[in-house]
Amino acid sequence: MRRVIVDPDAPQRDAIEEAAAWIVRGGLVALPTDTLYGLAADPFQPAAVARLFAVKGRSASQAIPLIAADVAQVRSHLGHLSSAAARLAERFWPGPLTVLLPAPPALAREVTAGTGAVGVRVPAHAIARRIAAAAGRPITATSANISGEPATASPDDVERSLGGHIDLLIDAGLTAGGPPSTIVDVSGSSPRLIREGAVSWEDVAACLRA
Repeated sequence: MRRVIVDPDAPQRDAIEEAAAWIVRGGLVALPTDTLYGLAADPFQPAAVARLFAVKGRSASQAIPLIAADVAQVRSHLGHLSSAAARLAERFWPGPLTVLLPAPPALAREVTAGTGAVGVRVPAHAIARRIAAAAGRPITATSANISGEPATASPDDVERSLGGHIDLLIDAGLTAGGPPSTIVDVSGSSPRLIREGAVSWEDVAACLRA
């Protein structure tokens, strides 16, 4: 594994491009997000997704969340946003709110755990957004840890846990930590809370009522 130290406020362009290149060719990259460190792979490559599950020891019954560079990238690769999804995106992105959308056929089936829905958000972290932009597609962002172990805000923990199994670690120091993203299902006719995290359900509901 290669570890590259970057400035979280002004990340080096070559580090961003290296991370994107690994992802596009099927590699695994650990990167910082606005909450914890995430593990990035190309969700449109079944072999890359299978490797991600194997490295984490993750159950096939657990779906994998995605992050994107911006709303335009979400629409381009995952499809139309409902009025509820668009309203939540406008209010909470970039930020720790994941919305569940109908999954496009091109997405690796394992990403959705066979549910037909995929979770995505635009993170409030410049490095994560820039890597997704450079990769030209949304990327996975499941926590960078072995399943069953605590998720981490520390790149040192990532290296100890996954260093022998991933291709690149983008080290921007400690992330903010805190609760994971809130997950809201907007794939059906009525939005529903799947997991409450950094954004309260009260704030989500208020946004949808506005």
